[in-house]
Amino acid sequence: MGDFQLWFLTGFEHILDMKGYDHIAFLVALAVMFKPDDWKHLLIQITAFTVGHSLTLALSVLNIIAIKQSIIEVLIPITIFLTAANNLFCLKMGVPFRKSNYYFALLFGLVHGMGFSYLLKAMLGREQSITGPLLAFNLGIEAGQLLIVGILFVIALLLVRFLRISLRSWQYLASTLVLLISVYLIFERI
Repeated sequence: MGDFQLWFLTGFEHILDMKGYDHIAFLVALAVMFKPDDWKHLLIQITAFTVGHSLTLALSVLNIIAIKQSIIEVLIPITIFLTAANNLFCLKMGVPFRKSNYYFALLFGLVHGMGFSYLLKAMLGREQSITGPLLAFNLGIEAGQLLIVGILFVIALLLVRFLRISLRSWQYLASTLVLLISVYLIFERI
């Protein structure tokens, strides 16, 4: 197995690891408000998140920025809470999707990237060149994220089209579940 494939699989497995279910919960919160027809808006939002976490992942691994891991570990569930709370607020108020959500995804991506960096830094050790591993790891994370979003869309499709659950009910249910998970994580990490 080549180095690129090894780092790609490490990133892919990291995002899908059920021990790191906070990543999955955040992706659910980001994606649940989109209907399948809105895939372009979802892609833009996921890309904004990707840009954010890619930037801080690179800056942190290169030791250009450094924030204590304990702070990042609390900030991550706070971003999940805020995203899920925003979903519930929009559903309650009947507020449509806003382009400002892209900026929130970008901002929260900055926080999540620093969380990813601790794993990658530990694995890199004293490796000479980090460009290849950083790129492959990040691409693996993105592939995992796309898989999660794809599964989420299939679940939504099954619930809405076949089980006749309203899209709004599905969005409330998923956002409420993510909100509860984030509250648990906040208290666990404080």
